[in-house]
Amino acid sequence: MVIIGILLFFILLCTNFYVQIITKGQIKTREESEEKMECILVLGAGIIGNKPSHMLEDRLLEAIALYEKGLAPKIIMSGDHSKKDYDEVNLMKQFAIDKGVPSRDIFMDHAGFSSYESLYRAKEIFGVKKVMIVTQKYHLYRSLYIAKQLGLESYGVKANPRQYAGQIYRELREILARDKDFIKCIFKPTPTFMGEKISITTSGDVTNDNERKL
Repeated sequence: MVIIGILLFFILLCTNFYVQIITKGQIKTREESEEKMECILVLGAGIIGNKPSHMLEDRLLEAIALYEKGLAPKIIMSGDHSKKDYDEVNLMKQFAIDKGVPSRDIFMDHAGFSSYESLYRAKEIFGVKKVMIVTQKYHLYRSLYIAKQLGLESYGVKANPRQYAGQIYRELREILARDKDFIKCIFKPTPTFMGEKISITTSGDVTNDNERKL
């Protein structure tokens, strides 16, 4: 049992390092980002009341700056809107609108319940082929790996302007998350919800609550 445990631990670590190594070169800063993509994908990171968490706020600010730099004409806000009283995506969209981004250029993915589902739906629902992913650096390795395995052309821009409470715990948890999604990418399960296709070239207002269909 001890030997088996050691082997499993070794496999987990090797998988974790593999995911990091093969995606490391795809991680950029805003200043290094020059290649234009079809859209910017912002992954949800929790809300507190009617405000984004610090991590989510930094992702949103980075995405807005990249949009203003002209690197993508559209933004997809992908997060959890599974309950009426918990709505990441409308808050994310309104945050960007308040910063001057036109509503028509902001799509909401109401069923982005995980990094895997957000990227799967970006490809299959919104028809995205080239995506710029915005999240914190530790999360980009896994996100970029998923994108690669789903056949998306991608690079990531890190949003790390400050330190976050509980980051050591997140880093440790991310090791298991990378292993989990490594396996998931082998089998490529369908997300919780799919729904009608929505072209990223149309207006993002089609994803507003009164228009959307999961």
